[in-house]
Amino acid sequence: MKKIGFIGLGIMGKPMAMNLIKAGYSLIVYDIKREAVKEVVATGAKEGKSSKDVAAQSEVVITMLPNSPDVKEAVLGKNGVLEGAKAGLILVDMSSIAPMVSKEVATEVEKKGVEMLDAPVSGGEPKAKDATLSIMVGGKKEVFEQVEGILKVMGSSAVLVGDIGSGNITKLANQIIVALNIAAMSEAMVMATKAGVDPEKVFQAIRGGLAGSNVLNAKVPLVLEGNFKPGFRIELHIKDLANALDTAHSVGVPVPLTSGVMEIMQALKVDGKGGNDHGGIVQFYEKLAKAEVRHQK
Repeated sequence: MKKIGFIGLGIMGKPMAMNLIKAGYSLIVYDIKREAVKEVVATGAKEGKSSKDVAAQSEVVITMLPNSPDVKEAVLGKNGVLEGAKAGLILVDMSSIAPMVSKEVATEVEKKGVEMLDAPVSGGEPKAKDATLSIMVGGKKEVFEQVEGILKVMGSSAVLVGDIGSGNITKLANQIIVALNIAAMSEAMVMATKAGVDPEKVFQAIRGGLAGSNVLNAKVPLVLEGNFKPGFRIELHIKDLANALDTAHSVGVPVPLTSGVMEIMQALKVDGKGGNDHGGIVQFYEKLAKAEVRHQK
């Protein structure tokens, strides 16, 4: 069984690492936040001193970090993965970053004989915890096959979609659909509430029809409780939509709906809600309509 290094133990990374430990893998972990490291070490992982130290002791290194600069720093920077990596190491970056950065990092690590996959995930914290993430992968088929079993410990599906960078292009497509779904749900539920219909009953009535979706099932119950504790923060979705807009425009694709939702999220960030779950998009509509989508008393 391969020795795995895991770098980045945030909302998503921590439960993903713990699922690998539960499956019997030997893990060495690192994060700049010591508390997260201690928590995972308590479940059986070994603590790494740095990204370099993790790579030196691993056959596969998984990174799960917030954004493109974080991945570049952890992999290519001082005391980074590349400094500790031996030829033959497989780097699986599960962060959601710009596809061009995935390609850039892959080009650099390949000079040292390191193979790389970009393998972002969808499903948020709940699916990270219960190991049912959807994992979309870019890279070489033969490299993917070597780590497919590892990925399927963390997700219910792991699909190779193309060459390096393809994983993150797929993730951007996913993030566009999720953002627009949440916005559509928000418009509809605020309208129903303001018109005097119980939003919980609206949800129950429409969820089994064509308007039903995983987004609807996951987010409406939280909205009804007024629970915007982050499974996936608005500010991180802003990062993904910025990458989506850049990528779309670079290949000549206008994305007017994505641009509109981006501005809604930016307005919420300015209003101090950037740390809320992206289901909190509903608050933009609630403020305009002066009506809250909540359980009826």
